[in-house]
Amino acid sequence: MLRITDLCKSFNVGTINEKKVLDHLDLTLEEGDFVTVIGGNGAGKSTLLNMIAGVYLSDCGTITLEGKDVTRLPEHARAKFLGRVFQDPMKGTAANMQIQENLALAYRRGKKRGLRWGITEEEKKIYQESLKQLELGLEERMTSKVGLLSGGQRQAITLLMATLKKPKLLLLDEHTAALDPKTAAKVLDLTKQIVEKNNLTAVMVTHNMKDAIQIGNRLIMMHNGKIIYDVRGEEKEALKVADLLQKFEQATGGEFANDRMILA
Repeated sequence: MLRITDLCKSFNVGTINEKKVLDHLDLTLEEGDFVTVIGGNGAGKSTLLNMIAGVYLSDCGTITLEGKDVTRLPEHARAKFLGRVFQDPMKGTAANMQIQENLALAYRRGKKRGLRWGITEEEKKIYQESLKQLELGLEERMTSKVGLLSGGQRQAITLLMATLKKPKLLLLDEHTAALDPKTAAKVLDLTKQIVEKNNLTAVMVTHNMKDAIQIGNRLIMMHNGKIIYDVRGEEKEALKVADLLQKFEQATGGEFANDRMILA
């Protein structure tokens, strides 16, 4: 599904603040893989997602999606086959538009727009059924402005919008980090349900080691722009947080410098 080869990215090149964020990184995802990504501050986790999404173009290397080279493809051109949920619940939705209008935007992703009625009755039924799976009662509030909803409700809608038209790849960038623990657990549970139900290929960056172990079929650990640990299947299921900390220390010769991740 996804093949990343020899990917490099540096910022502020030629200045005193030059920083190599991705260092000849290689990664291959099979169809249906649900990969969790962990690592310390500045490991390159979010930059990796931004490179896949086309926010930044690579300095070297290639990104191939379903056999198609998308390395130089701009962000808007990749949006029609990628789904993405950001850390900030306010980023994924239009606050001044209704719930159903937000869903309509997502439903038409990759399609040509014309002058016709915005939302058909048939589409409303689709949106209602989709909202029911969230179990938040939002199917009865489809004409409500999204800006009136809580952060957790907005993030749940963003997740729904990202997966309404089955994307080739779903990118989740610490999408529960800004939520309170109870809401975060709800959104995470919804994520698992939607990914499994639709057999999506997904990459989830997280600061929570426990979540990284429990969710998905594969876990990768990054450090200084490289993947230093890649585990899957039964070996992943048997992991404990202490094991991950030990693996990090063995691979880097140092302690895991990310208080938020350790506390989580």
